[in-house]
Amino acid sequence: MARKAQINRKTKETDIMLNLNLDGRGIYDIRTSIPFLDHMLSLFAKHGLFDLKIKARGDIEIDYHHTVEDIGICLGDAVKKALGAKAGIKRYGTAFVPMDEAIASVSMDISDRPYLVYKVAMPKKSKIKNFEADLIEDFLQAIVNRSGMTLHVSVPYGRNIHHMIEALFKALGRALREATTVDPRIKGVMSTKGRL
Repeated sequence: MARKAQINRKTKETDIMLNLNLDGRGIYDIRTSIPFLDHMLSLFAKHGLFDLKIKARGDIEIDYHHTVEDIGICLGDAVKKALGAKAGIKRYGTAFVPMDEAIASVSMDISDRPYLVYKVAMPKKSKIKNFEADLIEDFLQAIVNRSGMTLHVSVPYGRNIHHMIEALFKALGRALREATTVDPRIKGVMSTKGRL
């Protein structure tokens, strides 16, 4: 059974179309009109081996917040929809990714218990061009809220903000790939309760 989802979300602030294939090959076509976010989502797809297509328009003349958060909402919805009943998935995923002087770790539990722990040692109000680094936390919170996953993100050190965020997105893709991998030995869901 194909583990795919298409999400369309249109508000007065954003218009987003997102296609996700959890069992892809890392093929991506990302056009959010925010170049740095395009780059990060491309890394996420490549390292997760997800096929991901995103077309987004938003009120970026005001700022990037609405667009970034709404893409997180759509990605969270897509993960939840593509996983369906979650039968046979490993449920847990962890990845550590170094990027030169920075390192990121991401651990997740696809549990239907949304919770984000975000421990990232970035200076407040850090920017890459016009992209405010603190938007990453809002993006991840939106994914967590909509997908129902528990997500722990840690970037304990780094000098270059780009490297820190890049390591985070690569680790996010790799951890999600592990957590969503189907193990034929798992019957039903990975829980003694019989449901997640």
